[in-house]
Amino acid sequence: MIEPLYPPKPSPGDRIAVISPSRGLPELFPLPYELGLERLRKEFGLEPVEYPSTRRMGSTPRERADDIHAAFTDPTVKAVIASIGGDDQITVLPHLDRELIRAHPKPFFGYSDNTNLLAYLWQCGIVGFHGASVMCELGRPGAMAPLTERSLRAALFTSGAYELHPADRYRDVDLPWEDPATFAQEPPTEPGSGWYWHRPERVVEGRSWGGELEIVSWLLMADREVPRDLSAYDGCVLFLETCEELIGAEQVFRILRNMGERGMLHRFPALLMGRAKAWSFTRPQDADQKAAHAREQREAVLRALGMYAPDTMAVFDVDLGHTDPQLVIPYGGNVRVDGPGRRITVTY
Repeated sequence: MIEPLYPPKPSPGDRIAVISPSRGLPELFPLPYELGLERLRKEFGLEPVEYPSTRRMGSTPRERADDIHAAFTDPTVKAVIASIGGDDQITVLPHLDRELIRAHPKPFFGYSDNTNLLAYLWQCGIVGFHGASVMCELGRPGAMAPLTERSLRAALFTSGAYELHPADRYRDVDLPWEDPATFAQEPPTEPGSGWYWHRPERVVEGRSWGGELEIVSWLLMADREVPRDLSAYDGCVLFLETCEELIGAEQVFRILRNMGERGMLHRFPALLMGRAKAWSFTRPQDADQKAAHAREQREAVLRALGMYAPDTMAVFDVDLGHTDPQLVIPYGGNVRVDGPGRRITVTY
């Protein structure tokens, strides 16, 4: 592996590229998008720069790759952030110029389907940032969650160690983006339960790799952005999360089982598992159903670890990925998991 590079950070007043490498959902849902742009300007002091496919549904993979290249090569742009995710970014990867991106490293922020681009940057030796989209985190109704705002601000503008903390309250139920009333109120939240630790007998420190579990499984199936020599993962910290499609516990187990059969899972001495997304518009589960969904997912992960990585330490319900508030995880950056101290520290 190339020694990982943390790209130079932007400063307030700089220009930040806003791209849609997955879907141009700003065209369909302008309210959270415009709110996110406004917060970038007013609360973070950054000037958003849009590209041809940023607000356009149906852009081709080549067109989206062109926007990625333009964002990374523009010397006046100091960072890049995704508007939102989607489901076909894997088709964009073959159109990317690895040497061009290596020659113009910049901080990239995104998650969900943007796991594709983050894994691509990992292979380029560039540290990315798993978290913070314009429409979801910056465009959150009411106000940005304080835990999210602090994490994003630190990841954007500062370098060095940043300790993560569990949320006192979190939101799982979403409100409709097409309704202006959604953005005039604080969304409903529920009490957090802290992190659940499994095998916390040691301290693990290493580079991170992972992202949304479903996208990781697609990358593995397509044999994309996975090093030929799996020893590149030795000592790394795996982090995973699931999305609003609410995949079942058995599917979670099978994906991890396949990673185990491929000889991957045991290479990670620590796993951070994001809080399971347990509500969606298509499956509006009640409190008991949500609790069962999260419990069954944890049991599935522990079953896979027991079979393939029995010594791996795991932390569950970490506020990463499809949850609110959301902590930014440096993708390919340093993560320290202190089991005895029950502490997680990342390096931005």
